[in-house]
Amino acid sequence: MSDMPEKIERTDAEWRELLTQEQYHVLRQKGTERPFTGALTENHATGNYHCAGCGELLFMSGAKFDSGCGWPSFMLPADSKAVVEHEDRSFGMRRVEVTCARCGGHLGHVFPDGPRPTGLRYCINSASLTFTRQEP
Repeated sequence: MSDMPEKIERTDAEWRELLTQEQYHVLRQKGTERPFTGALTENHATGNYHCAGCGELLFMSGAKFDSGCGWPSFMLPADSKAVVEHEDRSFGMRRVEVTCARCGGHLGHVFPDGPRPTGLRYCINSASLTFTRQEP
């Protein structure tokens, strides 16, 4: 991956055509899928997790862990430049939103209650990801 991902910009109409309704709601409208409903929550296969909006590599299966929160959870991104963190004060809470550095799509949030060695829990919507299995 290069130093900074090449930015991808699309019109709202282009995003609506490219994404499923659920992906559009999560990635472009900062929505959240219901806990324990995402297709990748219980995925334990070896491989890579990419942005559903632009294909950017975001997370690797070796960083995934079962946090019990109902969404796929990761200790760290595949590359620190793959995601961008923003302060999120919506719904009367103070959280840190995570977006794709390449297309700006909403992925989820990061919390300081993950396992060692990072202590972080990137809580990510399945709808914002695609998974590519890595064959042994």
